[in-house]
Amino acid sequence: MRHNKKFNHLGRTNTHRKAMLSNMACSLIKHKRVFTTTAKAKELRKYVEPLITKSKDDTTHSRRVVFSYLRNKYAVTELFKEISQKIGDRPGGYTRIIKTGNRLGDNAAMCFIELVDYNENMMKDTAAKKTSKTRRSRKKTNAVSAPAEADSNVVEEVKATEEVAKEEKSAE
Repeated sequence: MRHNKKFNHLGRTNTHRKAMLSNMACSLIKHKRVFTTTAKAKELRKYVEPLITKSKDDTTHSRRVVFSYLRNKYAVTELFKEISQKIGDRPGGYTRIIKTGNRLGDNAAMCFIELVDYNENMMKDTAAKKTSKTRRSRKKTNAVSAPAEADSNVVEEVKATEEVAKEEKSAE
């Protein structure tokens, strides 16, 4: 019977699976983003997030434990120096999986797995969304109307400069 055997074997032997996940984790740490199948990405998330949590505590023991998983001293150095500093205040959820559709050859579900704090485009989008949405009423107060008057003055100046530019073009 197969009770309580829940992790995905990914069609590989134990040693092959460990080596593949170690290599993918090193690539994720080095490049901050990896393009792979969804099943591998989900297993990689389970593999790499505990290592990132370990890297928050920079001790000799935690470095040796992480090195026993990754077997790449450059990846371990980058994990402990750069990544742990950037995600030090985050309590978990260090990776993000973005599905990209199916592969042409075998129709496998493909995706990106990336470190959350390293995608500047997503960070800009979330910052813009947070500032644009509000639940407050739209009543105008004196504090709000003063900048609105300044904005209208700027708009009038821009219109005046556009009219001057049109006159110059017509004079030529």
